[in-house]
Amino acid sequence: MSADLITQTHDVPGGAPEAATGRPPAVLQVLPALVTGGVERGTVEITQALVEAGWRAVVASSGGRMVHEIERAGGTHVTLPLKTKNPFGIRRNIRRLAALIERENIDLVHARSRAPAWSAYYAALQTGRPFVTTFHNVYGGQGRLKHWYNSIMARGLRVIAISAFVGQAAARTYGVEEDRLRVIPRGVDLKRFDPDAVNPSRLVQLAKEWQLKDGLPVVMLPGRVTRWKGHADLLYAMQRLPHRDFQVVFVGDHEQKPAFREELVRLVREIGLEGHVQLVGDCRDMAAAFMLADVVVSASTEPEGFGRVAVEAQAMGRPVVATDHGGSQETVLPGETGWLVPPGDRDALAQAIGEALALAPAERAELKERARAFMIERFDKRLMCQATLDVYTEVLFPDALITTTPALESAFG
Repeated sequence: MSADLITQTHDVPGGAPEAATGRPPAVLQVLPALVTGGVERGTVEITQALVEAGWRAVVASSGGRMVHEIERAGGTHVTLPLKTKNPFGIRRNIRRLAALIERENIDLVHARSRAPAWSAYYAALQTGRPFVTTFHNVYGGQGRLKHWYNSIMARGLRVIAISAFVGQAAARTYGVEEDRLRVIPRGVDLKRFDPDAVNPSRLVQLAKEWQLKDGLPVVMLPGRVTRWKGHADLLYAMQRLPHRDFQVVFVGDHEQKPAFREELVRLVREIGLEGHVQLVGDCRDMAAAFMLADVVVSASTEPEGFGRVAVEAQAMGRPVVATDHGGSQETVLPGETGWLVPPGDRDALAQAIGEALALAPAERAELKERARAFMIERFDKRLMCQATLDVYTEVLFPDALITTTPALESAFG
């Protein structure tokens, strides 16, 4: 730890220590890129939380369109080729990160992805800084070499897991001890994802852009168009409904997997859903997108580490149908805020969607209130940010007293 770091601390009510002398502490977050996704969104949110708490926030990545969000939040971004998985590139990045750590007076290194974590780990060792990691999923894979590659995420002084599901896997598969493991669910920005904050003009603009048909309910599946997200399962489920009074909207990048996109287009024709399905690509205004949905579906065939779609949709008061595994088991209350169905069970998926579409207005309003209240209690972004800063504090300032709020105890206890 840098010699001029703050050395005196006071009791901490769930946040950073008060400085008696010296400079504010600095945290370096390391990830492959800042393009789109949950890892990137969490990095931006922690950057903002650090700055608001009076800390310094530095992020290293290979860049991307979300760099401006880091800078707008008050953080510093440094572009390094951290996407590489080449062993020689990883080795060169050790030197680059070590130089960055010394130049920026970094006090703690937080790695959020495996390839850059290898460079960050050895750079932290060389410079004598503490190393923290976040497990964003269970990191499966067969064979000893893959297990060893993944195990870098288990080497932190503290290991953060984004759900209890991921935490259990980290402990079971990679031997992360209880005293190092911290389960901190990802959060949702309840100011951004607030149904009362969406101007109707945004809905009109998006509905026009997507060419939605007036009066037809919208069944929405947000997520990258890739096989394991369950797009085909949703199509087959919709085919099972006794009517065609619906429109299915796939929201998310479909440029990365063009062959699978064409496969979906053919499937739509083969099962008689032409005119009822749209692939609309990425959406920058997901709050408005959710408001256009009558049902939001997360049909992933593999377990999601957390499942951001279900949380954001519930924050907007939308009925959610999700597959019954992974993080969804923690974020959806069956029968109260949504439905959970066995992964790959198209009949069960069809039944749940049918029930959601058939909700009476009063039932839909009650579900909206329950879903929003559940998100406020458990998945407010501020809870995630505060708990993460608490981890930084306990590593850098072990003598500081961290008093966790009742809301955090409810979320994590």
